[in-house]
Amino acid sequence: MRTCLLTLIWAFLSLYVNATSISRKTVLEMGGEEDRDGAKGGKLLKRFKRGWMWNQFFLQEEYTGSDKQYIGKLQSDMDKGDGTLKYILTGDGAGDIFTIDENNGDLHANKRLDREEKAFYTLRATVVNKNTGLKLEPETEFIVKLHDINDNEPKFAKELYTASAPERSNIGTSVTQVTATDADDSMYGNSAKLRYSISQGHPYFSVDPSTGIIRTALGPGEMDREKREHYQVVIEAKDMAGQRGGLTGTTTVNITLTDVNDNPPRFSQSIYQFSVPESIKTGIPVGRIKAVDKDLGKNAEMYYSVVSGDGLDMFDVITDKDSQEGIITVLKPLDYEKTRSYTLEIQVQNTQTLDTRFLGYLPTKDMATVRIGIEDVDEPPLFEKASYVMEVKEDAAVGTAVGSVRAMDPDGYNSPVRYSIDRRTDLDRLFNVHSGNGSIFIIRPLDREEAAWHNISVIATEFSKSFSAMEFNDYILSFYVNDNAPTFASFYETFVCEKTKPGQKIQTVSAVDADDPVGGHKFFFSLAMEWAYRGNFTVKDNGDNTAGVLTRRSSYSQLHKSIYLVPVVITDGDFPMQSSTGTLTVRVCTCDREGNMELCNAEAQTSSAGLSTGALVAILLCVIILLMIIVLFAALKRQKKKEPLIISKEDVRDNVVSYNDEGGGEEDTQAFDIGALRNPEAIEESQQRRDIIPSGTLNPPIRRTAILSRDNADVRDFINQRVQDNDSNPTAPPYDSLATYAYEGTGSVAESLSSLGSASSEGDQDYNYLSDWGPRFRKLADMYGAEDSDRES
Repeated sequence: MRTCLLTLIWAFLSLYVNATSISRKTVLEMGGEEDRDGAKGGKLLKRFKRGWMWNQFFLQEEYTGSDKQYIGKLQSDMDKGDGTLKYILTGDGAGDIFTIDENNGDLHANKRLDREEKAFYTLRATVVNKNTGLKLEPETEFIVKLHDINDNEPKFAKELYTASAPERSNIGTSVTQVTATDADDSMYGNSAKLRYSISQGHPYFSVDPSTGIIRTALGPGEMDREKREHYQVVIEAKDMAGQRGGLTGTTTVNITLTDVNDNPPRFSQSIYQFSVPESIKTGIPVGRIKAVDKDLGKNAEMYYSVVSGDGLDMFDVITDKDSQEGIITVLKPLDYEKTRSYTLEIQVQNTQTLDTRFLGYLPTKDMATVRIGIEDVDEPPLFEKASYVMEVKEDAAVGTAVGSVRAMDPDGYNSPVRYSIDRRTDLDRLFNVHSGNGSIFIIRPLDREEAAWHNISVIATEFSKSFSAMEFNDYILSFYVNDNAPTFASFYETFVCEKTKPGQKIQTVSAVDADDPVGGHKFFFSLAMEWAYRGNFTVKDNGDNTAGVLTRRSSYSQLHKSIYLVPVVITDGDFPMQSSTGTLTVRVCTCDREGNMELCNAEAQTSSAGLSTGALVAILLCVIILLMIIVLFAALKRQKKKEPLIISKEDVRDNVVSYNDEGGGEEDTQAFDIGALRNPEAIEESQQRRDIIPSGTLNPPIRRTAILSRDNADVRDFINQRVQDNDSNPTAPPYDSLATYAYEGTGSVAESLSSLGSASSEGDQDYNYLSDWGPRFRKLADMYGAEDSDRES
């Protein structure tokens, strides 16, 4: 009976929730307070309850049936079944996703729905009269929810995770956390309840089933990076709380163990051996040693040190930061003859603090023995001292020994040594050295004033090995010898007023000396003996290497003497005593009452009025510029073209020959050869003209026949021949040039035709025949005919 009752209650609740059928009741009830208080306005108040009795519908997602999915039924109490009512549906998806039978109110889903896309839909329903279209019920809203099914597998945020954990970590050390999500409804069933598990990575790691935190599963002794560094772990997430039938998703986690300093450095061998020549220089590497550390990065950094051995002071070891090697270097010069081998104890250790929890009884440092052998090298001779200082007097005679040097063969063979001077350090060849005993002596006189110190280099060479040599510096100091006399520090010139006072200082003088005595200079000043009794000036020694020149008279006269030359004797105080005489020039000048100079003699005025160096340079530049201008004008004037000697309108040819140019006379042989006129038989063939620039090609020479006739026809033929030659000569210049046609003939009684040497040239002559020779001679006939007419008139 009890079981039947529970079954009925469950069935009732199921029908109510799914709302497959809703009854509408119109209940007329009395209003509560209104009924108790009475009627208002004489009417009885009534309240109708809502006609729609539902809350929501439920629909399963991902429906796979071929028919429309039935959701439920809407029914109004006003529906009498006579077909006068019409059900109308509006809202989300109405008409497309959801449809309602307008006659009976059946609600269907037309499409397959996915809750993950939209979880619920809000719809509104109402009832209208088919005939009038009036609403019979107010519009009421309801919801259609989708029931979730497990149709989505869990998904991780990343397909691949990367994580790291320190090596030697304790069990349970957190490495990383992975998270998956499920698109199903977490509020309905177990579709979205996930559980994590590890499918790959045992036994090194584990995962928390609820949170997805990955932890180490082994102890420090197993999680050693030097044994294994990289791990790949696969994590699985399953919904339905991990039960059978749930969907799963996986992800991969790459885990790397990071390094800790749990390994000390160790040498690969316990003994190292090297050999070096004894001539190796300090700081040069001898060899390299290397220790190995299994750790990485800073945990593998190490440094080396020499802790003991007989070579502790001779060698050092430094660490190469890049290769982590120990470099053994030389600290001091090596000598095979003294020590032929060295032993070093070198230690290596980490620069970072070492984690000793896992070392047990193993040491944190390592030691190695290094043996270094020294090789013998043929060394040059060695001097007893690195440098020598010698002293000699500057007046020492040539050949005087200054000192000696000594060098020995360090190889122990006691080979003889030969000495020489490096002449690059003794360019003046003042010194030399004995090749056998190393004595240094003078070969030229010394002068301390020219050079007080001499720095020379001596070379020591073994006789048997000329290439083995050693240089050293020898410093030679020339001792002071008083061999220079003091002189005036500068040229002194002063003046004295015509009216002055006795004992008045007119000049202070000082002296210099090329010598350099040990106690310093001491000079004495005095007036020369020949001037001591003249009574014009006197010298007073101040005792401080200066002296004053004083007047001894009250008046001086320019007319009597305008310039005084005062001799001052300067003596030094060293041995042997040296002295010299300096001259002070004193001019007599006219002064004002205060003693200022107004006017000196003419010589002084000229001296004072002399031009300065700057003024002289300026004057010289002006003169040079003026000369350049004159030269330039002369050059420009020469370059001007000469105007034509004659410009005639009657000239019918471009080749104008002017006959009023007498040339240079008979003595001028540069323009033409007058010998051809005097001796026509000796005319050379192809003779070129010397008054023009010859061209590259010339006409072949014209053979001229000798003219033997002595009458006028002889001259005419000669001139015609010359005219023909000039007319046919292409090299004849277009400018004016002298062409000589005069010919006396052989044995002519007329002698010279020149007007300069013939008195008969003044006679009457007829030049009209020249007009028949052409336009060139027409001008000549006019000129000479005009002269005859002038003489007659």
